[in-house]
Amino acid sequence: MAKQVKVGLVQMSCEKDVEVNMQKTVERIREAAQKGAQIVCLQELFRSLYFCDVEDYENFKLAEPIPGPTTDAFEKLAAELGVVIVASLFEQRAQGLYHNTTAVIDADGTYMGKYRKMHIPDDPGYYEKFYFTPGDLGYRIFETKFGKLGVLICWDQWYPEAARITSLMGADILVFPTAIGWADTQTEETNQDQYNAWQTIQRGHAVANGVHVVAINRTGVEGPMKFWGGSFVANPHGKLLFQASHDQEEVQVITIDIAQSDYYRTHWPFLRDRRIDSYDPILKRFID
Repeated sequence: MAKQVKVGLVQMSCEKDVEVNMQKTVERIREAAQKGAQIVCLQELFRSLYFCDVEDYENFKLAEPIPGPTTDAFEKLAAELGVVIVASLFEQRAQGLYHNTTAVIDADGTYMGKYRKMHIPDDPGYYEKFYFTPGDLGYRIFETKFGKLGVLICWDQWYPEAARITSLMGADILVFPTAIGWADTQTEETNQDQYNAWQTIQRGHAVANGVHVVAINRTGVEGPMKFWGGSFVANPHGKLLFQASHDQEEVQVITIDIAQSDYYRTHWPFLRDRRIDSYDPILKRFID
């Protein structure tokens, strides 16, 4: 039995003025809703430039409590439009304690809760360990009006354990707000290899878990980084239902059938054949 859900992806560039970014995002959410979206997914840290490219104490001023001003505004907007909003924010939990967090607002304006990013990178241009404490809420799903959403954030997307656990909790859709791009010193071949790896592993999560995957990346040039866009939706076979351009802002609405998970899981019964009795070694850092 089909259960059609229309998912909106907002891929956009950002600028220094957070109020401009917020207003632009609201306009894009409205556009997605006008196109029929029932769930609207935003990119990682959409309110500002991607500030983790440097270690700067001034950037902590960008953080806010969750719930807080942005979730308050989105609660009103979600209720007005009748859409679910998945919003990635810089959370100030307490003085000196910050998280990379995604809040979920249901279609009636109810704040459903938040997920705190579990895997925190520390690479050139991505100094997130300077800013973010690893998540301590565990993996989560959110039972919204239009389906059970499992939310993971950017660096989480490289870890099959995160996708598997979230799927086992009952997620209909895995949503990955993302901020990832190319350094301006790289070759085109390296750029393509990196993008393909990023997309491939997430499509693999869709296949291995029998769920749809929605990845929303930012676009635009910020300092030495060109965010590669390429937001996409994959079905439980890993088939691309949509892929955005690398360098254009886009608002797209994709219809997916979340009831397909039963079909794919029945015909490719990976969950049935899991040998959970043999997986204890996964809890070790490395097996010498």
